Order: sequence, then structure tokens, then C-alpha cells
Amino acid sequence: MNSNWFKLIMKLTKVEYGKNLLLKGMPVIFNKSGARLKIGENVTVKSSFLSNLVGLYSRTIIVTRASGAVIEIGDNVGISGATIYARKGIYIGENSCIGGNCKILDNDFHPLEVEARNRLLRDANGGDSDLVPAKEIRIGKNCFIGCNAIILKGTVLGDGCVVGAGAVVSGRFEGNCVIAGNPARVIRDLKEGIL
Repeated sequence: MNSNWFKLIMKLTKVEYGKNLLLKGMPVIFNKSGARLKIGENVTVKSSFLSNLVGLYSRTIIVTRASGAVIEIGDNVGISGATIYARKGIYIGENSCIGGNCKILDNDFHPLEVEARNRLLRDANGGDSDLVPAKEIRIGKNCFIGCNAIILKGTVLGDGCVVGAGAVVSGRFEGNCVIAGNPARVIRDLKEGIL
């Protein structure tokens, strides 16, 4: 499919993108009114089954969901079949790789309390609701996020972090470490060797 068609749709929703954006397959990239979605230069977004043989089961979805939300993707980033969904802010540093089927979610999608969930269901404007817990995610430069990893709200990954396949990540992690498991923890410091 010709990526120029998708770039036209992106321009209509005021998505900013740099030179050499490569879209493979049919991604969903949408910027809500009043939000900001910026994609750097030389970024590759893979969304078709054959574009990444790890076995993509969905197309890439990059969406700002609330007014004031921000997604910033740095230069030379690769994304494969991932979901990047922001109500507050998601920042991905340059030269980072987001593996197949990853989820990067800066919010809980719904309130925890029953009363608040029911109020949100009745609210026709639920997309902008402050009832949904959300907290910025920051992924540093030169990071690698393994396939099927989930990065939860409030996570901060320092430069050079590697996230193992299938990890569920929440919290702050210093740079140059390997993080794996559910819940994810540091299993190796790349500067000092195995922990």
C-alpha cells in the first residue's frame, strides 16, 4: 500500500513527521485535536504481517487520545506492530527499536473505582476525561524493547536499556541495563555484567 495516502491523512490530523518516514502496511496514526504527535526523521513503521517475521498480529497504532496529550518519537526509530497510546505523554528517544506487538500505554484506559468507571461510561466525552489515571512515559535513546513487551504508565527507561520479550515494565530504570520478567526487574547491568 502506498504510504503517501496515509501521510495525507496524517497531515489532516496535524501529525508532524520528518524526512524519510517509511510506512509499511496500513498503520493507524491519529492525532486528536489539541494534542501533539511528532515523528522524527528516518523512522520506520511496520504494520503488515510480512514486514516483521516475529509474527505481527496487529497493525501499528499510534494515537493521542486526549487534548494536551503528546507523543514524540525521535529520529531513526523502528516500530513494528506496536500500540503507542497517549493521554498525557509518551517520549521515545532517537535510535530506539520498538519490537513486534509491543504496547506502550501511559494510562489505565479506565478508572479503578466502580463509581468513576460508571460515570465515565455515561460521559459522552469520555476520551478527555480526567477520571482515567495517566502518567508520562519516557524511553531514552538507543533502547531496545523486545516483542510483546508492555510498557505501563509512569515508566522511565534510561538511555541504552534493553527490555526482554514479554516483559511488563513499570517504574524507573537507570540506563544501560537489561530488564525482563513480570513484573520486570533489572537482570543485568550492561556496564558491569550479570547481576
